[in-house]
Amino acid sequence: MNKNKSIDGLKVRTPKKSPVAPAKTSSQPKTSSPTKTSSRQRAKSSTSTKTKVAPARPQPKTQKIPITEPQTPPTQSTSHTPKTIDPVADFLKPVQAFNFDDGELKATNSKAMKPIKTDLKPKKPKTKKRKIILIVIFIILLIIAGLLTGFIIWGNDIIAKITGGKSGVFDLINLTEETYEPLKTDANGRTNILAFGTSGYNMDGEVGDGTHDGAALTDSIMVISLDQTTGDIAMLSLPRDLKASPTCTATGKINEVYWCNNMAGDDEEAGATALMTEVGSILGLDFQYYAHVNWGSLVQIVDILDGITITLDEDIEDYYWTNAVYQAGVEYTLNGEEALGLARARHGTTSGDFSRGASQQKILIGIKNKALAKNLSLTDGIGLANTLGDNLRTSFSLDEIKTIYHLTADFNFDTIRQLSLLEPERLMTTGSIDGISYVLPSAGVGNYEEIQEFIAKSLSSDPRSYEEYTILVLNGTDLTGLAAIEKDSLESTGYSNITIDDAPAGDYHTDYTLYVVSESAPGTQKLLEEKYQTTAKPLTDAEISLPQDYTFILILGQSH
Repeated sequence: MNKNKSIDGLKVRTPKKSPVAPAKTSSQPKTSSPTKTSSRQRAKSSTSTKTKVAPARPQPKTQKIPITEPQTPPTQSTSHTPKTIDPVADFLKPVQAFNFDDGELKATNSKAMKPIKTDLKPKKPKTKKRKIILIVIFIILLIIAGLLTGFIIWGNDIIAKITGGKSGVFDLINLTEETYEPLKTDANGRTNILAFGTSGYNMDGEVGDGTHDGAALTDSIMVISLDQTTGDIAMLSLPRDLKASPTCTATGKINEVYWCNNMAGDDEEAGATALMTEVGSILGLDFQYYAHVNWGSLVQIVDILDGITITLDEDIEDYYWTNAVYQAGVEYTLNGEEALGLARARHGTTSGDFSRGASQQKILIGIKNKALAKNLSLTDGIGLANTLGDNLRTSFSLDEIKTIYHLTADFNFDTIRQLSLLEPERLMTTGSIDGISYVLPSAGVGNYEEIQEFIAKSLSSDPRSYEEYTILVLNGTDLTGLAAIEKDSLESTGYSNITIDDAPAGDYHTDYTLYVVSESAPGTQKLLEEKYQTTAKPLTDAEISLPQDYTFILILGQSH
């Protein structure tokens, strides 16, 4: 039959590309009974209708619908208009699903499939209370982040100031590491630090309501020398009126050198380097580091530590200038203002600026002792760091400060040596040049040879050259002359002040037994311990009666 003819209400599909007008039908009535057509008729039929019918989509097998012949042949006026198919709706129609139960492929109706169960619970809507809590938490986090950022910036600024820009706050991460690099040293293996102080209440020279003349002058100049091997510490102060090389003024005193090279106050390193060079040429010493402290900050530092304790070696009676009045040999506890007054006192003293330098050394030792003994609170620690940040400039990096921190366990702070250019020999004197009062070398203006020899001996790599000690060698064997032989051996290796004798009756089975009577020569003690491969014992451990007039007692045993 004709493929374009509608059958019992079923409509012909149109192409999907674009809808076309329904094909015109011939005026000749068509019968529903199937008849064979010739090839000519088929060709004519194909030319009489211009609409091509798209092949119908295969439909699932269903029950056959019987076809009935129409009673009245369709005409053009009664022909059906084809419907347009919606591809989306057609796609969403339920399709046949399959399952594989029992190993057989079975068709199932997709509508009958049960939905997949999930454990997901529907989200509860955020209440107003929960929103407020979230906002508060967010604000707290912002505040903490702001405080942390501020602390980092503040800490970084303080560390950068103290270290001259060499380190920052993040360098503190490795501060507690057990390994550390040794400090720089001179040819003798010592680390020499030039510590100098200005008298303003801060680095800008502000005092009270304003500034004062000479705030940038270094009225205190101190040498601190460390031996990292023996733990020895020595301190030496230089008077501010010491005649120096020509400076930027007609006076030419050593306290002007820093200011002449840092007048604007913006080149700390230039001023410090110039001062290290000048002091080094006078003393014949090579400096590795410097530390610039503002003596005005002494008030805050001592008060944060709740005072310091000192004992002076001479009477001070400065009633009119600083109100510093103290007796030698008496222990005093000073607050910040009292410590600052003592640090400036040079009137009513035995040796003027030399006495003031000795007092400043005592103050530094007092601060060190209190800082080590006091368990600083967090508030005190922050206050001390802030004070130091505004009043201390050094050439140390944070790693080098870490090294000093570790070395404090090896330093013998109880035996800090306070050197003097007036004792045991008077290497300096006072004089006048062109009406100006100066401190001058006793050997003559510009002659520092004796001073340099004293420094070389006092800051030698060999502690035996500057420590005072005596050694008693006792022969505890039956061999005659053994003590004399040991004395010669000691003297040939640099020891002196040696006395020999026989040991009291007893059994001495150890080759060498070393007793220490006085701890005044720690460097020499270490050398003796290394030489005899033993550890010195306190005299109280001796089971026999031994004299106490010597620093060390060495007993030679029977195994010789």
